[in-house]
Amino acid sequence: MNQKRLYMETYGCQMNVNDSERIVSMMAESGYIHTTKISEADMILLNTCTVRGGAEEKVYNRLENLRILKKRHNGLIIGIGGCVAQHEGDVLLDRFPWVDLVFGTHNLHLLPDMIETVENGERRSETSFIDNDQRLDLFPAGHASHRFSRFVTIMQGCDNYCSYCIVPFVRGREISRRSSEVINEIERLAASGVSEVVLLGQNVNSYGQKSPDQPRFDQLIRMVADVEGIKRIRFTTSHPKDMSDELIACFAEIPKLCGQIQLPAQAGSNAVLERMNRGYTREAYLDRINALKSARPGIVITGDMIVGFPGETEEDFEQTMALIEEVRYADLYSFVYSPRPGTKAADMVEELSKDQKLERLERLLTLQRRLTLEINLSFKGSVQKVLVEGLGKRPGQVSGRADSGKTVNIIADPGLVGSFVDVRISAAYQNSLVGELL
Repeated sequence: MNQKRLYMETYGCQMNVNDSERIVSMMAESGYIHTTKISEADMILLNTCTVRGGAEEKVYNRLENLRILKKRHNGLIIGIGGCVAQHEGDVLLDRFPWVDLVFGTHNLHLLPDMIETVENGERRSETSFIDNDQRLDLFPAGHASHRFSRFVTIMQGCDNYCSYCIVPFVRGREISRRSSEVINEIERLAASGVSEVVLLGQNVNSYGQKSPDQPRFDQLIRMVADVEGIKRIRFTTSHPKDMSDELIACFAEIPKLCGQIQLPAQAGSNAVLERMNRGYTREAYLDRINALKSARPGIVITGDMIVGFPGETEEDFEQTMALIEEVRYADLYSFVYSPRPGTKAADMVEELSKDQKLERLERLLTLQRRLTLEINLSFKGSVQKVLVEGLGKRPGQVSGRADSGKTVNIIADPGLVGSFVDVRISAAYQNSLVGELL
């Protein structure tokens, strides 16, 4: 009997990457092995993102392409999950008749049963919301993307309701996992050889705030640091309004906590930040940035920016550009604003044309490319401790990440994969560093 094969495509953030890893693990128990070749797949699952209009349109275009594959492969199962599925629901089955199943962000645990239904000739859609603590208990167990670094979900959902963001509507309200479960999972991972964990949530900084019996996020980090075998800790994503002094102190006091943080500003103008309902001012954001730089000199800061938000003037945009220069981000995830149905910003009047937005985005990207290269060049000659994660793109190379999160390519034996090595940085490029093994 031939083995059934699953091909998985993931769109969007690390939360989705983590969900996809868990889906692959769960479906292995139902007889599906993971394949990276779509041509040999018996089932294709798309784990989607709807934060931006462009990301959602990309999914729809992909589904159109899969129609041809469905005609060629009798019995091929096509499913769509994640935020697009949660937002659109049964509409997707009507719009794309060749799609067999639709599963929302709270329904991963139902996948084996849903696929059994599809294998018996019926289409199925499940997008019900579970907006209580039970949904964390139903979340399927997963496995590491590789042996040495692992995502660990510590919370789900978001209560911030930024005016442009659809996440609370497709991921639900904020719920924190019990700290005992988080630590137990990390202890199991450490025992299996994992040495780095990445703590995940829509807003990890607010972990435990709704549960008086749970630790705060800074306290959770200290608990994770005490787990034997864990050598590095990272986390994403942070909200500036919840970046507490206690959390910033962790960067000064816990060597295992990497000197890297993703702290999205989204805009540099107070007027725009207020319309976005971000809950902080430009001055408050810079105060947190400066406190982080004092706590961990050399800390690498990345962020997100939205260009062309409704009402954004040229002066507003120049304030964003000035903020980027002042913070000196190592990298930025920057996008032209696209209205998401159901959000408050979708009802705001847009005065900028698409061309004006794209022109501003290009100016921002040009600035950020310069800053990224300057920061990468500043690492030349330094010694960095690198966790070797796999083979590099070129023959004879291995690749890993430094404490800063920067990718470092090294000429070294593949047997070093999984090890921490000291590397002197010999060259720097736009997207990576090159190092020599010491």
